[in-house]
Amino acid sequence: MIFTRCLGEGVLDLSLGGSTILLIEDDPNVRRLLPRYFEKEGAATLAAAGGLEGVDLANDRRPDLVLLDVNLPDIDGWSVLRRIRQSLGYSVGVIMLTGRSDVPDRLLGLELGADDYVVKPFEPQEVVARARAVLRRLKMPAPGSPALKGGGLELDEAGRMLYVDGAAVPLTAKEFDLMLALMGNPGRVVTREALAARGWPDGEDVDPHAIDVYMNRIRSKLGPVYGVSAIVTVRGVGYKFNPDADGAVR
Repeated sequence: MIFTRCLGEGVLDLSLGGSTILLIEDDPNVRRLLPRYFEKEGAATLAAAGGLEGVDLANDRRPDLVLLDVNLPDIDGWSVLRRIRQSLGYSVGVIMLTGRSDVPDRLLGLELGADDYVVKPFEPQEVVARARAVLRRLKMPAPGSPALKGGGLELDEAGRMLYVDGAAVPLTAKEFDLMLALMGNPGRVVTREALAARGWPDGEDVDPHAIDVYMNRIRSKLGPVYGVSAIVTVRGVGYKFNPDADGAVR
């Protein structure tokens, strides 16, 4: 089953003007063509033909978004993704560009911290749309939104930060939106369809396995105690947030 929604009218748009996009891609044709579409949107673009060069550029220029090919001539895209997350955290969005359409390969990228993926061959306009969606989730918090609290967890919607016992826990854009959906409905079951609508608001097709991968990633970041007590699986339906979760070891 694939969750599908149509993109309705009035969806908030976000200009790419002022954003810096880093493309790490060994295909010279893609490296030449794709940046043009982003530059038409007002974004500044950087390009690297290899993984190591791309990591250096990311650390030096700190882009807003990285478009990352999986198959690179020196190190693979998974290794690049790990290094970028280790050095820059989750302040930068990452979209994987892959010729692999197999579900396990897609889920691997999500497990390693990718925000989205696009399967080759792709239309450049689709990549731009995906980029806009990721940047919107990263850059457009609701100003003045109150923090959501439950047990030892606090979700600051305006600052887009999660705190566990007062310590900041880095989340990707989609992870934050999914956690917001859960903590905004404490004690209530949030279906996989509802989670898909929250994490993929732009009418994308969503494999339900991807939602489970994200939930597992969030749980691992919450730690061995909160990961079990704060997010409860409701088999065959979805997930719910336990507002009474605490960090006591039992």
